[in-house]
Amino acid sequence: MCGRYVMARAVGDLLAEFDAELEDEVSIPPSWNVAPTDAVAIVLERVKEGDAGPRQVRQLHVARWGLVPSWAKDVKIGSSMINARSETVLEKPAFRKAVQSRRCAVPADGYYEWKQGSGKSKQPYYVHPGQDHGLVFAGLYEWWRDPSVPEGEPGRWLLSTSILTADTPPPGTESTIFGKLTELHDRVPLPMDQATMEAWLDPQADDAAGLVDLVRSRVKDAAAHWQVESVGKEVGNVRNNGPELIRPVEALF
Repeated sequence: MCGRYVMARAVGDLLAEFDAELEDEVSIPPSWNVAPTDAVAIVLERVKEGDAGPRQVRQLHVARWGLVPSWAKDVKIGSSMINARSETVLEKPAFRKAVQSRRCAVPADGYYEWKQGSGKSKQPYYVHPGQDHGLVFAGLYEWWRDPSVPEGEPGRWLLSTSILTADTPPPGTESTIFGKLTELHDRVPLPMDQATMEAWLDPQADDAAGLVDLVRSRVKDAAAHWQVESVGKEVGNVRNNGPELIRPVEALF
């Protein structure tokens, strides 16, 4: 987890929802089948110099899903870094610098998970918070300089991102959602509520370990009302993309 997700909200809706601004015009087509290496929306905060002095701004950017560390020799490494394990993110060379100062929020409408059946059969499920509600995952971002692109040319710098994950919380008496999630996968993407996101995005916060602990500690509250619905096998093909992919169907097993 997380290997596929849905992000179908328009740029204008995201700007309003996150009270963010654009540094450059961006185009993010709606997608019901976001896959690794796709261009995705992320929200970050940075300190920006202005006429009245430095100010902290929140911005919407487009990033490649699959973090490419600044020291990487090839962009292909990002394909294996779509997720960052929260338990080791402070230690892993690919993520430890980003978690200190390049934290972001990754908007989503929901995500997909697959349940293993007999033999090679798998049943896809759509995990989401319900209609008219969105998710926001804790993420990291990084800038990578492409040595094959001349200085000053478009594409010289690549922005990439990764989604933090954790062990799926054990079922609690207040909800059965975690039992359902555990049946699907032993990992879950780390969701954030509004207050957690505000703390996570703050570029001047320097207690990375404390922030990771904060996000991890609020998983059960943030995900308590998620829903799990079986969907059609068409989502397994990245070429399929449309709202019909999240339409509930009867599970095969």
